[in-house]
Amino acid sequence: MKVKNSRRWAPRGRKRWIIAAAALFTAAAIRTMLHPLLGPIMPGTAFLIAAVLVEYYCGLAPALSVMLAGLCLADYLFVPPYGRIDIIDESDIRLLVSYTLITVLVITLVERLRRAQYRAELLASVALSRYEMLLRGDNERLIARRATDEMHRMLHHIAQHNQSLILIKALDPATSAPPGSFVATAATSTAAGIIDDETFLTGIAYGARHSQVHQDDLARVNDRLVPGHHRMRFLSNGHGWRAVECVCERFTTPSGDFLILRAED
Repeated sequence: MKVKNSRRWAPRGRKRWIIAAAALFTAAAIRTMLHPLLGPIMPGTAFLIAAVLVEYYCGLAPALSVMLAGLCLADYLFVPPYGRIDIIDESDIRLLVSYTLITVLVITLVERLRRAQYRAELLASVALSRYEMLLRGDNERLIARRATDEMHRMLHHIAQHNQSLILIKALDPATSAPPGSFVATAATSTAAGIIDDETFLTGIAYGARHSQVHQDDLARVNDRLVPGHHRMRFLSNGHGWRAVECVCERFTTPSGDFLILRAED
């Protein structure tokens, strides 16, 4: 992958120039303190180190500026005759050639390494973002597949137990409470043949067995229906009531959550 902005790894703004000036001043101060001990030996070493450090942290332009300023200071302060620039001798030429070649070589190597490092970081960020996108896509596909399977399971359940259904109740996904309408399940309930006009307003679709259930039990499950087993009273042979074990199951589908209550007999 070609990364066009890998050369822009260095920070921008005024701060990097302040750091470069501070590094140049520090190198000059350290070399001045060591001058009584070193004399004319290695006059540009401190400035070379400062230029390399500035290159590593601040970029190419500040490093070149430190290198050129360091060359002038080293030649003026630490190459005999000290404090004079009108005389150019062998020491000046030796400093110019050796200091410039070594500093440019090291700065170039550091610049290439920093660009390669920045390019690798950019590629890692792109790869990480693509990996996260793939993970989100896989998760969305799994969720959609699970919801579709759940919808198929609910439809199969309705078709299999159509004659024993008591009611289907739609739930609000946020509160698990009945929503204001049953429009989301109209197609499902119509396909099962158990819906009428009133169910669009109540959030509950009644099945084939609901007319046989005692009204008190029906009102109880309408208000507090939860998954599990429920004992309800059914009308027996047109007279009298008998207790029947019923089971309630919850289904999570793309259209929402539903509770289906059916008789087990």
